[in-house]
Amino acid sequence: MNQGTNAGERVLVAIMFVTWGVVFLDRMALPYLAPYIAPDLKLTGSQIGNLVAMMSICWAVSALVFGALSDRIGRKVVLVPMVVLFSLLSILSGFAHSFVELLIVRGLLGAAEGPCWSIIMAFVEERSSPLHRGRNIGIVASAAAIIGLAVAPVLTTQIAALFGWRWAFFIAAVPGFVMALLIALFTEEENTGTSRQPGHRVTLRDMASLLGYRNIWVSALGAAGFMAWTFLFSAFGPLYITEVEQQAGTIAGFLMGAAGLGSFIIGLLGPALSDRFGRRPVLAVQAILCTILPLALMVHPLYSYLWVLAGILFLTQAGQAIAAICIVLVPTDSVPRNLAGSAIGLTTLAGEFVGGFIAPIAAGTLVAEHGLAAPLWIASAGAAVVFVSALLIASPPKAG
Repeated sequence: MNQGTNAGERVLVAIMFVTWGVVFLDRMALPYLAPYIAPDLKLTGSQIGNLVAMMSICWAVSALVFGALSDRIGRKVVLVPMVVLFSLLSILSGFAHSFVELLIVRGLLGAAEGPCWSIIMAFVEERSSPLHRGRNIGIVASAAAIIGLAVAPVLTTQIAALFGWRWAFFIAAVPGFVMALLIALFTEEENTGTSRQPGHRVTLRDMASLLGYRNIWVSALGAAGFMAWTFLFSAFGPLYITEVEQQAGTIAGFLMGAAGLGSFIIGLLGPALSDRFGRRPVLAVQAILCTILPLALMVHPLYSYLWVLAGILFLTQAGQAIAAICIVLVPTDSVPRNLAGSAIGLTTLAGEFVGGFIAPIAAGTLVAEHGLAAPLWIASAGAAVVFVSALLIASPPKAG
């Protein structure tokens, strides 16, 4: 690629990095603000869970529908309105005065944010040079860790403590408007060559053809295991630390923060390594690391050596790297490039439905009978499913 193209690629990656981080910040705002929202709106724990589940299922369906639409009519024309829409819905979240109102708004917000994932990743994938696709996808995906898992809990809770939880939603909306403008002004979309085929409009038959690719099924399996792992670890890990291990909330924050930082670093390195060594072996190693992560929380003696435990969590949180490889790179390596958004959306649908909707409900039921260790065991099993899916990846795909 020439120098001008490389510069355009870097600009695109930078803008999409921040945009995806802002999307994930807003998605995670509700769980982080739950201690402030629940007393005010008199919400039960199950209602908080229903809010998260509603957002997940709407996210899942929308990621497929609008990802496919972006294959048909273009990326920017779908992405920019969706970024504006989810920012407006974040503001509306701050005006909710009941569970039903918040449920409706967060469901609509999930429907607006789901396409951002599939379209952003398809956009970056098709505009990246063949040797740097994994690297670029890894950079963008890692924004969820540094912004959504590290910055978001501090930002939202500090705003809520100072000004109230409603203002946290209002302020979280502002970056979205800025990023929508930057996407509209400073990103370029290719409509010929290796992206979309000239004169070809994606049809339902094209989308149905995705089911004929073995790696789509394998990626869907891995996505389901990965999202079960990530949602259960994120939701029940802090509770296990505070309620079972009797550690302070600040200790839980320190340990989860160490894991989040590790996710950012590994999220940058893993996909880039998969460009060099292949998707299958790198994904398998990352799955093994993530299998260890929830189990480490249940090793009681490690709580006497918090820095050791934090180091283990830092070194085993490979979640964002798994997301980049399993949900983005393997599907898009395996199908025609004009179906990239549809492929990402389909694997996301499977992952969100099983991991973001069914798994938390099932785990919540098991907690009452078997305690807070049960979700962590299920999370570890989810990572093991990712390992199995890595072994089942058909060759190719290759990074190029």
